[in-house]
Amino acid sequence: MEKLIHGFRKKIALTTLDFIRSAENDINWNARLVCIRGPRGVGKTTLLLQHIKKTFSENLQNVLYVSLDNLYFVENSLIDFVETFVQRGGTHLFLDEVHKYPNWSQTIKNIYDDYPELFVVFTGSSLLEILNARADLSRRALVYNMQGLSFREYLSIKTKVELPILSLEEIIKNNEKLSSQIVSKVKPFAYFEDYLKIGYYPFFLEGEDDYNSRLTEVINMILDIELPLLRKIDTSYISKIKKLLMVVAKSAPFIANTTELASMVGVARQTLLSYFDYLEESMLIKQLFKESRGLGTLQKPDKLFLENTNLMYALAEEKIEIGNIRETFVLNQLKKKHDVFFSIESDFYVDNKYTFEIGGKNKKRQQIQGMESSYIIADNIEYGTDRRIPIWLFGFLY
Repeated sequence: MEKLIHGFRKKIALTTLDFIRSAENDINWNARLVCIRGPRGVGKTTLLLQHIKKTFSENLQNVLYVSLDNLYFVENSLIDFVETFVQRGGTHLFLDEVHKYPNWSQTIKNIYDDYPELFVVFTGSSLLEILNARADLSRRALVYNMQGLSFREYLSIKTKVELPILSLEEIIKNNEKLSSQIVSKVKPFAYFEDYLKIGYYPFFLEGEDDYNSRLTEVINMILDIELPLLRKIDTSYISKIKKLLMVVAKSAPFIANTTELASMVGVARQTLLSYFDYLEESMLIKQLFKESRGLGTLQKPDKLFLENTNLMYALAEEKIEIGNIRETFVLNQLKKKHDVFFSIESDFYVDNKYTFEIGGKNKKRQQIQGMESSYIIADNIEYGTDRRIPIWLFGFLY
């Protein structure tokens, strides 16, 4: 345990508080059991370490962070480790990469039940099962899903300027005033293209030249390791899922012909729909439907997207179409807090209320003319005007 404590103290010493994700304010850290899920590379570990440094810097002896992929846990049980930690006066335990520990859900449940004085925060893959896990942690844990950087967060990192989070209602009602206020502080289009290519995953800070190589490694780790581990998929089928992802990457966003796509990938139609769900849970794609679907319902998506624009640049071999980039960006930023549905009349129907059509600065309103609560989301404009909202402003939703 002493080596783990030493490693933890070293990590805390190297952790900076220059920029902290807005997600830190969304989490109820006072709950006894907190789960933070998200794909590799979105910054879960950094968030934990920053919260610890910010909150417990004067009281580190009662706090410990450990990653469960540490070799220590090959020969030592987590239960014994927790017992020793509590006996030494430990009160707050932060467990990273919890899915790497065998029978993790039952072990976390036992810790929660047996040590009521202990506060536990654990992180894991976006594929982490909470509701359906044998131990059913859904009744015990507060669960938070973490995605990559918003455009607002990326701008703040690059410019060192503190920028506000805006609600969708604020953007719709006051976009002219808000865009003017923000443009007076920063020039969004000086950074927007870079964000679309290499700004979604915080590891761009470790070097932009090899960003796509790192992202490709993340994708392969999700598909080669996490899917078989957490969804019990036979590794012989992973190549078909990879093939499907590449088909989506080269064509998305598109309306899927599932019969044709299933034949192309070499699987049955029902299996294809399962693969769509796996890729969405992995936060590699996003399925769009005309309406909400029931839990566990396998349904043909009305439209398919990659989860974010960085994936488009990393995976697509051909030239990427600008309209696809715009739609993917807006969907990605909206879906964090809003319900987005497929629409025949427009690009997106949001929260069963707003109709959005996305395009360039000269995009006309004919397609949505007369529709209630309908707006143009326009690229290449700095300032909003009435029903024409700058696309970059949707990057301020979180």
